[in-house]
Amino acid sequence: MSDKRNFEIVYDTELPGTPERVWEAVTNGTPAWMFPTDQWPAVRTVEEYPTHLVSRMEGPDGWFNQLEHVLEPLDGGRARLHYVHSGIFADNWDQQYAGASRHTAFYLHTLGQYLKYFDGRPVVFTDVQAPAASQAPDGFTRLREALGAGSAGEGATVDVELDGVGRLTGVVDFSNGHFLGLRTADALYRFFGRNAFGAPVGMTVHDFSGSGDSETTAKAWGGFLERVYA
Repeated sequence: MSDKRNFEIVYDTELPGTPERVWEAVTNGTPAWMFPTDQWPAVRTVEEYPTHLVSRMEGPDGWFNQLEHVLEPLDGGRARLHYVHSGIFADNWDQQYAGASRHTAFYLHTLGQYLKYFDGRPVVFTDVQAPAASQAPDGFTRLREALGAGSAGEGATVDVELDGVGRLTGVVDFSNGHFLGLRTADALYRFFGRNAFGAPVGMTVHDFSGSGDSETTAKAWGGFLERVYA
């Protein structure tokens, strides 16, 4: 029996960019802070540049997935964002809602990091999934320890030599039991403890160096993750 119910995730935050820059990031720049969304068949039901955007996808039996962004300018080139993600989860409602709501805070934090440190720079995006063994209860803990960030809080420095990846030096910009964000001079590394939501641990690399190569990055980090969970 399917557990089909509506959901709504509301999030308010301030971002270090004008409404115009935030609009650009959430429409054309998603690979820089979240993941590519150019394949989504979304219809923009509201498009009032640069203050109000509603994108909606619809499917059979009343299914829908909708994102709303309301932006207002603040002093100092900043913007206030009111974000609403609504739709329908068909199965495992509680687990899906917990995962989606917690991801929201991490993604929107990452959006702020992008706007503050890398806005407008070309990005190479790479998504890497850990092996199935990472779904164990201690899966994310093992990854944090392998990264030299076991109990590192926000603001801590990480400087570690990773087998097959090389030197990783940066600052922890986000840290809780489910997610870890690491910002280096030319990249944002995002680590996702999705083992808490019934999926393998994952990670994304947003490379702003100008010389990034997704295939090389995926191979290096994929090998590292294989060793962590061997």
